[in-house]
Amino acid sequence: MAEIDGATLIARSLKQQGINHLFGVVGFPVGPIAAAAQKEGVAYIGMRNEQAASYAARAYGYLTGRPGACIVVTGPGVVHGLAGLADAQQNCWPMILIGGASETYRRGMGAFQEERQVLLAAPLCKFAHAIDSVRRIPYYVAEATRNATYGRPGATYLDMPDDIITGKCDEKDVVQVQKCPDPPRFQAPPENVDAALNMLERAERPLILVGKGMAWANAESEVRSFIEKTQVPFLRSPMGKGVMPDDHPLSVAAARTLALQNADVVFLMGARFNWIFHFGQPPRYAPDVKVIQLDIAPEEIGHNKATDVALVGDGKAIMQQMNAALGGRQWFHPKESA
Repeated sequence: MAEIDGATLIARSLKQQGINHLFGVVGFPVGPIAAAAQKEGVAYIGMRNEQAASYAARAYGYLTGRPGACIVVTGPGVVHGLAGLADAQQNCWPMILIGGASETYRRGMGAFQEERQVLLAAPLCKFAHAIDSVRRIPYYVAEATRNATYGRPGATYLDMPDDIITGKCDEKDVVQVQKCPDPPRFQAPPENVDAALNMLERAERPLILVGKGMAWANAESEVRSFIEKTQVPFLRSPMGKGVMPDDHPLSVAAARTLALQNADVVFLMGARFNWIFHFGQPPRYAPDVKVIQLDIAPEEIGHNKATDVALVGDGKAIMQQMNAALGGRQWFHPKESA
C-alpha cells in the first residue's frame, strides 16, 4: 500500500474532525502542514504573528462549534501562540494549537529553537501531548478535538516534531479513528428543574444573569421564551451579548447595581461568579441571596458562592426542560419585574 507523510496525515485528520480552516505562521518545521492542508481541502489562513493566529483560531472555535486550529513554529512561535491558547482556555472556547518541535532523536541536545513546549502548554489547556509516531497522528488529533469540545470547552495542544511531520508510514498501518461526534446535550434531573421553578415562583425580586454559555449552547430562543413567560428581569455578561436583545423591556442593564443588590433569587444562567458578576459576594449582592446555577461544568457549581439549586448540563437542553415544565404551571409574575 502507498505511503503517507505526517504533514498530509495531520491535514487529513483535521479535515476528518470537521476542522476546515487552519490559521498560522509558517516556518520550521510546520511549513509542510500548511501546504498539505490546502491539498486536502483545509483552507490555510496565514497571519503575520503567532498571537494573532492563535486569537483567530480561538474565535473561530467559538463561532463554529468545532475547534479552531493553529500551527506555529518551534520555540518562540509556540511561546507567542500560548497567548491565544490561554485565552481560549479561560473563555471556554475550543481550540487546537499545533506547535512544531525539533526532531525526537535530538530532544535535550540543544536543537534549533528547542524548548520544553508540552510543559509550557500543559498548565494553560485541557490536553497537551507530543505526537510520538506518524501512524498515531489521527488518534492524537481526535483526542485533542474531543478534549476541546466535550464538557466545558477549552484549549488543547499538540507537539509536532520535525521527523514526525516529514516522516512516512504505510497507509495500512495508520491508526483508524472516527470523527468525534458533537458533544452530548445532557439534561438536568427533573426534580432540580422543579426546585428551580419553585424557587423562582416564590421569589419577590428574582433576577436572571445570562452568560456566554447560553450563546455556546445556541439557546437564544429557549432563553427568550423562558424570560418572557416568567417576566423575570435579566442582565447579560459581556460575552452573553446577543442571547437577549439589549433593548428588551425586561433588561435591567441601566440599573445593574440596584438589580444585583436587591435580588432575593439569582438565576445564574450559563455565566460564572467571577469578576464580571462580582464573585457573587456582598456588597454587590444581598448576603442571603439564593442562587440557581445552570452550568455545563459540575466543578463550577458553588464556585465563589453557595448554590441552592444546581442545573448541570447543556444550556439549550435544560432550558427546553424549564420551558416544558412551565407549560404545566399557573405562573405568577414576580412582584417586581423591572
